[in-house]
Amino acid sequence: MSKISILIVDDHAILREGVRALLSVHEDLEVVGEASDGQEAIGAVERLDPDVVLMDIAMPGLGGIETTIELKKQGRRAKVLILSQYEDREYVRRLLKAGVSGYVLKKSAGSELAGAIRAVHRGGLVLDPEVARVAMAEAGPAAGGGGDPYETLTDREKQVLKLVAEGKSNKEVAEVLGISVKTAMTHREHVMEKLGLHNRTELVRFAIKRGVIRVE
Repeated sequence: MSKISILIVDDHAILREGVRALLSVHEDLEVVGEASDGQEAIGAVERLDPDVVLMDIAMPGLGGIETTIELKKQGRRAKVLILSQYEDREYVRRLLKAGVSGYVLKKSAGSELAGAIRAVHRGGLVLDPEVARVAMAEAGPAAGGGGDPYETLTDREKQVLKLVAEGKSNKEVAEVLGISVKTAMTHREHVMEKLGLHNRTELVRFAIKRGVIRVE
């Protein structure tokens, strides 16, 4: 029986170790690698080609949403299963739109995690009950109405928005995304224009309000 290969992506080493230990007792599951942020995850997926990526949301640099978008854009076959402590509506909506295969809360993972991994590997959609309620609320009459300025951004512009909101300079944004400083500046200008923002303070406020970044 071939094992389901798994990549664990989380910026906390102790959590990665805990998840690895949790999954080690299941003979059909194999953790083939770990990554501490989105950039590492993208490289690891390319190198290891895992079946399932266990992805945290709130990470420095490229977070779970931006990394998922990038993996899907690259056409990677790996299923993305979010493992997070948040059931924030904005996160749920954007991640489902980005194409994740599941969303499990860390507080309720435990023995359910192995089953969730198997389910997404088979092609199913797995949502924690609390997350499912949020998703259903999002699917109500108010959802999808009117124009969401965030959704006018391209995938790359969404990545730039998060990085700039985290305080990164144009040079740092360019380094994270592997683009030129000039291109990073152009993306930033487009983000400001599309969202009707005039300075970094307004951009940060928008990012926090819309769940792009989270202030602990």
